[in-house]
Amino acid sequence: MQEDNRRPRILVCEPIHQKGLDMLRDYMDVDVCPHLSRQETLDAIVEYDGLIVGRDVEVDAELIRHGLNLKIIGRPGARLGNIDVAAAREADVQVVNSPDANTLAVAEHTIALMLALARRLIPAVYSMNAGEWEPAQLMGTGLNGKTLGIVGFGRVGPQVAARAQAFGMEILVHQKPITPELQMAEDVTLVGLPELLRRADFVSLHVSLRAETRHIIGEQELVLMKPSAYLINTARGEVVDEDALLAALDAGQIAGAALDVFAKEPALNQALIRHERVIATPHIAASTEDAHEATAVTIAELFIEFFQQVGVETVLPLRVVPIDRVFPHENIDLKRVNRLAQRLDEDGVLGNPPVVTEVGDGSYMVLDGATRTSAMKQLHFPHALVQVISPESGLGLKTWYHVIQQIREDRLMELLAALPLVRLQEVDPEEADKAMFEYGGLCYLHTASNQAWLVFPAAGVNRLDALNQLTETYIEAAHVDRTLNDNVISLKNEYEAMTAVVIFPEYTVEQVIQTTLESGRLFPAGITRFLIPGRILRLNADLSVLKSREMSLREKNRWLHETLVERQAKGGIRYYGEPVYLLDE
Repeated sequence: MQEDNRRPRILVCEPIHQKGLDMLRDYMDVDVCPHLSRQETLDAIVEYDGLIVGRDVEVDAELIRHGLNLKIIGRPGARLGNIDVAAAREADVQVVNSPDANTLAVAEHTIALMLALARRLIPAVYSMNAGEWEPAQLMGTGLNGKTLGIVGFGRVGPQVAARAQAFGMEILVHQKPITPELQMAEDVTLVGLPELLRRADFVSLHVSLRAETRHIIGEQELVLMKPSAYLINTARGEVVDEDALLAALDAGQIAGAALDVFAKEPALNQALIRHERVIATPHIAASTEDAHEATAVTIAELFIEFFQQVGVETVLPLRVVPIDRVFPHENIDLKRVNRLAQRLDEDGVLGNPPVVTEVGDGSYMVLDGATRTSAMKQLHFPHALVQVISPESGLGLKTWYHVIQQIREDRLMELLAALPLVRLQEVDPEEADKAMFEYGGLCYLHTASNQAWLVFPAAGVNRLDALNQLTETYIEAAHVDRTLNDNVISLKNEYEAMTAVVIFPEYTVEQVIQTTLESGRLFPAGITRFLIPGRILRLNADLSVLKSREMSLREKNRWLHETLVERQAKGGIRYYGEPVYLLDE
């Protein structure tokens, strides 16, 4: 990445773990300056190629403009709220963070707070410190058999669920949109937020802060909770309406709350944190020595990869990347993930690498191979080997249609008409395609009996949420094949048990990428098919290298580079320019 032999200079404005600093200093000149004023930071940044900050330094457009040599900004941890990512992207400055490094620490703190609430540990400690001995006044409750409601099931939620299940708790989850983590989770029940609040004995929040999650727990939601229930928040302070929570505690609407995050830090609502039924901790859920080290090491690896990136692309556009920075654009089939994970574990090789595109913040969207990346995540790989492709390199897209079979037409229509997120409208089959375009339909169904139905999202419903509910319903109830043919007459001859074909709009590459990035929602599985120029097949990479936690990211990229150079020298890399038919095994 460096255009000369000068070592990159890195400014560290807030302390990180020594191990991360040592890794950086092997490759770069690092200055740790934790107490710079705003003006001192503006004056200093011009000299640096990289900047590492924590939660307290505001990296806004002005600071980025002053960074004339600035190429990368790192934030140990998950949150980027103090960094103007849009301004950085506009200035061609990469922003990286370490969202998974402190996941376990936050999950463990959540469980600790839940236990403290259940067993009344803090009142017990205060009682003993006051010289009292009143065990009868400190009766607690157990966790076994109780119900935990988890709001948000991205990174932390699944780890909390796994630990709560060890206590014998029932797990309810509210998550919009459906995440790959939720699809792979076992023994959890997906419910709406009102049902979760009514049924849960403990409600734990693990959502990021967005417009739709601000005050996701407010007066109306607190009324739904049991008087014996507890609320736990280790996510973001603003997702709870603190005034409503204080009023609910005063009125005895809920039994108590445990809070690690607050709407305004450190200017706290003293009446709330001092409430007799509240346990408050000073934003320390991620503060463990292990997490501190892990976040620093992850940032150091990302900086080293950025500045000292091996020239793998001189051979093939392949790269080893942190797996927590790889995310799908479409939903996955858990059964296929389980089968592939077992096969990868047995075979020990990766035949065809997933194809991804870099989305500008150090993350990679999977265009083809979501099942493979999910299988590697299920096997706890720290890194993934991917083929990186740019949308400008001839990338194309086909939209699959779905042939629904082996279900009676009346039964299919009964199922779809009952869905709360979609609305069906009958239309002339000859006009269906035109009407879908003119009226913005999600898709249309053309049945074997030659009826057509436009599908729209219900009022106020996100289009991808509606589309996912539709496809998941008929995939669960029937047998579904994909096709590029929209002619019902020929399809009926090809598929004897055909009930209907679902015709989707023709999506573009830009639509799929931008919609996924902006909404955070996934497309249904089996609709999009990216046409990859120069797809790399039969790589057969050694998975023991990818799975290793002893080798660094740079060492793995060096291994990949040397492997490809060796294959090239032996004539083991061949390019085929013509289209092919591939018969899947």
